[in-house]
Amino acid sequence: MSGRIDVLTIFPGYLAPLELSLVGKARRDGLLEIGVHDLRDWTSDRHRTVDDTPFGGGAGMVMRPDVWGDALDGVLVADSPSRTVLVPTPAGDRMTQAMAEELALLVSAGGQLVFACGRYEGIDARVSEHYSGRDDVTIREISLGDYVLNGGEVAALVVIEAVARLLPGVIGNPESLVEESHGAAGLLEYPVYTKPPSWRGLDVPEVLLSGDHGRIRSWRRARAVERTARRRPDLITGQGSPEIRLARPVDAEAIADVAARTFPLACPPQLPAEDVLAFIEEHLTAVDFRRYLRDRNRDVHVAEVAGAVVGYTMTVHGEPADPDVAAVVTGRPTAELSKCYVLPEHHGAGVARALVAATAARALERGVHTLWLGVNQQNERAQRFYRACEFTRAGTKRFTVGTYRADDYVMTRTLRPA
Repeated sequence: MSGRIDVLTIFPGYLAPLELSLVGKARRDGLLEIGVHDLRDWTSDRHRTVDDTPFGGGAGMVMRPDVWGDALDGVLVADSPSRTVLVPTPAGDRMTQAMAEELALLVSAGGQLVFACGRYEGIDARVSEHYSGRDDVTIREISLGDYVLNGGEVAALVVIEAVARLLPGVIGNPESLVEESHGAAGLLEYPVYTKPPSWRGLDVPEVLLSGDHGRIRSWRRARAVERTARRRPDLITGQGSPEIRLARPVDAEAIADVAARTFPLACPPQLPAEDVLAFIEEHLTAVDFRRYLRDRNRDVHVAEVAGAVVGYTMTVHGEPADPDVAAVVTGRPTAELSKCYVLPEHHGAGVARALVAATAARALERGVHTLWLGVNQQNERAQRFYRACEFTRAGTKRFTVGTYRADDYVMTRTLRPA
């Protein structure tokens, strides 16, 4: 089952560029299905009205929730393994390469993205409120940057191209994706040259003509670092995208430090402090993490910023030991997202999202159908985050910390179609 992308707009012609270039070719080759829909097809009056005056007064018009609700209900695919509604808005989360990679993973696993392109003063806020409260749909507000456009169509075009080019088979040479700006190395791309070797008094750097691939790689790396330091120093100093990688034994001490600092933050307030400390000593020490890293049934990812570990995830592969979990997690093979923690000073910077995206990608590589996790029923912030990462509530379980038994929700995310 291939994924699909749908766009709802009052200007369907605006999306015509999706017929061109690599995205258009991907559509023709059957690598990606894209549907463009006229929002006015869901209106019921002869004027095909999609907007009205704002309650409370003010300038401009607001797009009606009844029209948008009918349109979204009509476009969302019932049997899709994941359904994500993307609302372009200046108030949304900043679009990044990590987000593009996350969305591409959803599409490649058969999921659906739906772009809700607003106009005028925007879409009635109840639309986002309604769909964010549903377990079968994830809604995300996204922004291209700190500026305002006339509508969401331009943003939809940008995001669709950023996602589509990451799908398998769309880019002819996959190495192009590895070396480009904002890739895995977190650097801007090095300068590139082609024929003629001399043009208007400017020569191609000699090293690129040498045939020495080792020197060429070193030169390109150095130029990428220089360019990034000059144009985007935030990426060098660690304020940009983190480096996400599989953990190594040498990381055990750093992971244990992060675990000890972050585990208490996820615990319910009534949990006795001595039970929290005892749990850390029994399960989250450097000795424990060295053992976890040797376990072939576990994957541990870390997020590094400026060379320091600031977050981690741990996935445990295999059948759930808890019968309550096994009963509600229906997809097989399955794996548990057992740990997902980021230091508080890095919250809101996209670190946790990048960790989950890499973790899901690794699980997908290992053949996992369904990823599941437990989250405390009182931890609404974490629940919102996991819903934004395509997890939906599937049931409940109990989690014991010392003498305290906590009530958890079991949340699942389907990584591949059955």
